[in-house]
Amino acid sequence: MHELLALAIVVAISMVVIAFGLRLIGPAVRVVEKVLLLGSVVVILGVMLFVCAEVVMRYAFNAPIPGHLEGSELLVPIIVFLALSFTQATHGHVGMELLVDNIPATAQRWLNIITLTASIFICAVIAWFSYKHTYQLWEYDDVTMTPPYFKTWPAAATIVLGYGLCAVRMYIQLLHLIAPATFPAYEPELPDPEHVMTGSE
Repeated sequence: MHELLALAIVVAISMVVIAFGLRLIGPAVRVVEKVLLLGSVVVILGVMLFVCAEVVMRYAFNAPIPGHLEGSELLVPIIVFLALSFTQATHGHVGMELLVDNIPATAQRWLNIITLTASIFICAVIAWFSYKHTYQLWEYDDVTMTPPYFKTWPAAATIVLGYGLCAVRMYIQLLHLIAPATFPAYEPELPDPEHVMTGSE
């Protein structure tokens, strides 16, 4: 209980700092999100090549790559959580909007404020306990069960990074929703859909 109270105080202080320093923090968050997204894309390509190499080595040369299954499993959370905040920033998460779209705009705004506020604290709690778990894995020098014995803490650390940064992104969105004239959105720029379609023709 005391731990959650301390975490709530830390989150509240962080909110004050972000609100006052948003003109510096907002652009920095946007850059970090893009860098992490690029990292996620690179890991996806790496997994694709890794799996292809495993298939070739196993069936063509009868020499499977050691630890291929555990290695692929450890890369999955890296792919997901490096891109988590960028997906939130671009409203890319899947949502059920049937009810929300059919209520008045004022009610939608307040519902979004309540949802974002709750989500910030939930993400902060998950990030904190994920950090404790990651630290435990690092302290025990935890590795996978089969050779080449990959360390498990880097994959766990991406969960901390993903949820922590997502909490910051949600708070920026909350501030913009409450006072858009005072707090810019600092959302990542996306290609114009018409430009994408034109370029593909």
